[in-house]
Amino acid sequence: MRQIKEILRLKYQHQLSVWAIARSCRLSRSTVGDYLQRASAAGLNWPLPEELSEAQLLERLLGVAQAQSSNPPPRPLPDWPQVHHELRRPNVTLQLVWQEYHQTQPQGYGYSRFCQLYQRWASTLEPSLRQVHVPGEKMFVDWAGQTVPIRRPGPETVTEASLFVAVLGASNKTFVEAFPDQQLASWITGHCHAYQFYGGVARITVPDNAKTAVIHACRYEPVLHRTYQEMAEHYGTVILPARAARPKDKELVSYCAR
Repeated sequence: MRQIKEILRLKYQHQLSVWAIARSCRLSRSTVGDYLQRASAAGLNWPLPEELSEAQLLERLLGVAQAQSSNPPPRPLPDWPQVHHELRRPNVTLQLVWQEYHQTQPQGYGYSRFCQLYQRWASTLEPSLRQVHVPGEKMFVDWAGQTVPIRRPGPETVTEASLFVAVLGASNKTFVEAFPDQQLASWITGHCHAYQFYGGVARITVPDNAKTAVIHACRYEPVLHRTYQEMAEHYGTVILPARAARPKDKELVSYCAR
């Protein structure tokens, strides 16, 4: 009891910080903080009422502790199948879905816990092989699914620009550049600028089966555009297009491109 009284005296009479009180009482800061929180919840201040005995003080603190230790009501769980379905829509992210959930369930889970619970639920859908990327081994490239508006000075003119996206497999470091089109010249320029941005060239470059990269998609012998192949030879990288209908082959860049 003397410790609790001393903590309250130092806090409210001398206005000491939790750190200073912990040093004076030779207690941990978490212990001091816990005592102050319980005392505040019990309505205790300094000086303590003269009629408050040590037994009554202990009873009030234990009563608060017991109330705090009781199990809180369960938080409402999101509709995970609906969340999973929403994430398939363009431009829909997990944060947007959580914001909608939080608006209808303000007492629900926070964003970090929401993401953890979704990842745990999603891992039960189907077994998948985890890809382990070696630093400097792979760079994933693709055009983003959505375009962005470009507003030019002068008369009100708006054009749509395509986004070239490159992602390193090991670090997830991302490079993005806007181009007026998705033609071969823009595709090659995007690669060159990405190599400059990273300060090096990955051993393997993994594109999607876009027409600017792959003339004929094939699992075993894809036919690359000649200029694209020459660029790879110049930079000393190997082009290995992702397999058709295998989104996990380019999962990193597909996620960033959304």
